[in-house]
Amino acid sequence: MAMAGDCTGVELSASGVTLRLAGAPVLTGITVPAVGPGQLLGIAGGSGAGKTLLLEVLAGLRMPDSGRVVVQAPPGALRYGFVPQDDIVHRALPLRTALEYAARLRGTDPGDVPLVLEELGLIGVAGQPVRTLSGGQRKRASIAIELLSRPRLLFLDEPTSGLDPLAGAQLTEYLKRLAATGVTVLFTTHTPADLHRCDRVLFIAPNGRPGTSGTPAELLAASPDGTLEALYEVETEPDPQQKHISSELERSAFSPATGRLRQWAVLTGRDLRLLRHDRLTAAITIGSPLIIIAMFALLFRPGVFDPDHPSPAASAMVLFWIAFGAFFFGLAYGLPQICGELAVLRRERRTVLRLGPYLLAKLTVLGPVLLLADALLLVVLRALDRLPAAAVSVHLSLFVTTALASFAALALGLCCSALVSEPSQAALVLPLLCFPQVLFSGAFVPVPRMADGGRWISVAMTNRWAFEALGSGAGLETLWRHGGAEGRALLASYADSFGRPAWFGWAVLGGCAVGLLVIAWLVLRHRCPTAHHRLST
Repeated sequence: MAMAGDCTGVELSASGVTLRLAGAPVLTGITVPAVGPGQLLGIAGGSGAGKTLLLEVLAGLRMPDSGRVVVQAPPGALRYGFVPQDDIVHRALPLRTALEYAARLRGTDPGDVPLVLEELGLIGVAGQPVRTLSGGQRKRASIAIELLSRPRLLFLDEPTSGLDPLAGAQLTEYLKRLAATGVTVLFTTHTPADLHRCDRVLFIAPNGRPGTSGTPAELLAASPDGTLEALYEVETEPDPQQKHISSELERSAFSPATGRLRQWAVLTGRDLRLLRHDRLTAAITIGSPLIIIAMFALLFRPGVFDPDHPSPAASAMVLFWIAFGAFFFGLAYGLPQICGELAVLRRERRTVLRLGPYLLAKLTVLGPVLLLADALLLVVLRALDRLPAAAVSVHLSLFVTTALASFAALALGLCCSALVSEPSQAALVLPLLCFPQVLFSGAFVPVPRMADGGRWISVAMTNRWAFEALGSGAGLETLWRHGGAEGRALLASYADSFGRPAWFGWAVLGGCAVGLLVIAWLVLRHRCPTAHHRLST
């Protein structure tokens, strides 16, 4: 990583920083003395004092209500890294693999990964999945991701939190060595022992008020009994006259970005590796369509599309459940995709990530699986005489419809996954999305027979348009005309539902897919903002 020879450096200072959340002051008039290259600044204070808030303001992740943050750097030297308190790394991947993808995403050389691993003492566990590492090792892995960008200004939020005293001391000693290479390092802590290795210490008093600052030697001289531990107790003593309002924060990181095409390629490769390493998810992804196809084959008797002896009601149900199967495939694949890695997405979004390549990578990985599932469904049903014996063009029309239905559902799943915060919430959303698609598709209650409100709701149901496009492509109206009284009754009930050409349904499904992806992009843009650091010189 060859930082020692880099003569460029960054200096940061702040004055009068004030921040309000929900109308209440959480930081009031905080001043940060200049911190330059080679220096390590520790921001100390009790829980809820506002240390993380101040760090995010200094890093440009939050804009203060008043005050000024000044960052001075030579051209090209302003490279940032932000290590959040949580260990945000894909836990299913081996450590070396996770770092290599992080390097490619940041546009840096993956060949630097062994150097970073060796520097952080992780070379011995490089082949292990991240989930098997100890707390201290995962913390160092989070730091390693940021070091791949060769930052000249590094922010760390409570890096020693949750570590035992020895691991915490080793980590702060490493930060001291890192600063000695010319990096400006700022970190928050509520552990007094961390402060001894700092060049300067800034205390945040309760309720976000300014506290004592100075070198460790100056602070020791001001301590009641000559120890930093005693001074820490004094500085963190709560003020009973004020009330502090805490909030849950989103933490991430940022540094130079790579091109969209390269990001798409890297993210696609990483998603494939994640799918391969998570064997349970891979088994469900591949196995669930096979189970559904088997159920379809057992549910419907053969010959319902026989033009000489058709079964009009059964033929409608076959096409409806094909449409719903395609919908379910896409929705089930899309729902867990984003919420399961939202923390990683937020971190990378403020680092390098563009949302377009991110969503496109999901489509690239899941799309072929969906197409294969849809094709297999139609092939098996035709082989078992559950679909009409017709020209290739008819079956191609059915395949296009199911494929577009799956992609529209996948886009819906991604959109909802972007809205929820964890996989358990996505599991609760699944039936809520499926029931309307069944009830308002027009299969059980034809759209012309629905109440006015139901007809309006059905317009928004992708399953309706897939069902109608399948019926048009399979020639249901022609089949039902030869289906006796039952067929004529169905024709009267459905009116012109299957009278439109299949391409009309394709256009609606394609438009829904694009529209839902745009909504997912907008939701992620709101939930995972980029950093906007304003420089003053």
